[in-house]
Amino acid sequence: MNPLDEAFRSLFETNMGIRANERVLVFSDTIRADETVSASDRDRRVRLNATARMAAAFAARTYGSGGFVEFPATPASGAEPPRELWLATFGAEAIGELEQTGLLAKLLAKQAAADEIAAAREIVLAHRHAVADVIIALSNNSTSHTRYRALACATGTRFASLPHFDPDMFHSSMTVDWQALADRTARLVAAVNRAEWVRVTCPNGTDMMICKQGRHAGGDDGLLTAPGCFGNLPAGEGYLAPLEGKSHGIMVIEWAPTRKLDEPLRLFVENGTVARIEGTDPHRAKLEAKFAEDANCRNIAELGIGTNDKASRPDNVLEAEKILGTIHIALGDNSGFGGLVSAPFHEDYVFYHPTVTAIMADGSERVLIDDGKMLV
Repeated sequence: MNPLDEAFRSLFETNMGIRANERVLVFSDTIRADETVSASDRDRRVRLNATARMAAAFAARTYGSGGFVEFPATPASGAEPPRELWLATFGAEAIGELEQTGLLAKLLAKQAAADEIAAAREIVLAHRHAVADVIIALSNNSTSHTRYRALACATGTRFASLPHFDPDMFHSSMTVDWQALADRTARLVAAVNRAEWVRVTCPNGTDMMICKQGRHAGGDDGLLTAPGCFGNLPAGEGYLAPLEGKSHGIMVIEWAPTRKLDEPLRLFVENGTVARIEGTDPHRAKLEAKFAEDANCRNIAELGIGTNDKASRPDNVLEAEKILGTIHIALGDNSGFGGLVSAPFHEDYVFYHPTVTAIMADGSERVLIDDGKMLV
């Protein structure tokens, strides 16, 4: 027996709630020739791709369905995956109609207007019989904040997103008590939803005012059993898309998605966007290049609060952002979870030992997290 078989069984049966005769699609990506990748990250990504293949094979052997697709990695998390994944997901008839109407090219470029997205939705809904019931996204770059993922979920697909996943997580953050995590996350989300502003301060100098006015926080608890649901695995966070144009303050970034920075970067936030960056770490150049490509990449896209007591790794953002008592702030796209900004980029940054204060409409305050200790 494969040593991961029990982990795969828990993934499909506990997290995804797989049922008889359902169709499963697993996908992954490969390292592009033009990517600069450290030896340790190359090793993780090769193991990730191999794990995706094993997960698909397990599903085929155990549940009678386990399609697998791989493709060269996209330029960044939030960028749309290539046509071959759309074809494997939605079927030839739906993709043919999307191409005939000129919609697919706009969707892939993330340039489709609201009415065009609505038209695409009608096309895929008309062919929902061809779409997988369960999708496991084991690509390195995230497809969470894409039109592809949103349209798949619109058909009723249950979608688990595991970007930057390390198979070792099956033995750590994926062993959490899922019901206890769900209860903790629900309490946190209820407390956040009473606020209009959220203040975040950290010992490293981070001091942000996040505007929640008119926005609803949600929870990612890892129980992806309802039609059309979506979440990260490992799971464990409350999250919201801040109201655009309002958040302000200073973010002091110490960690990139898979490494600690040589020197912290200071991001100065004005009117809901990053106005400038100070610091010499090479990650600054990467961010500024993204900002030059598309100004929407500057957007303060998300505030998240970790709720997984089995998560502990700071060197991998997928697990780091779930660590109980941490917060993360994302830049770029938030159009898939209540925001208005579309961008081919969504990147999370994790902050440790935060103090998180909910500020109500009447000016009253409640501390939700005190120096990394959750109080709700």
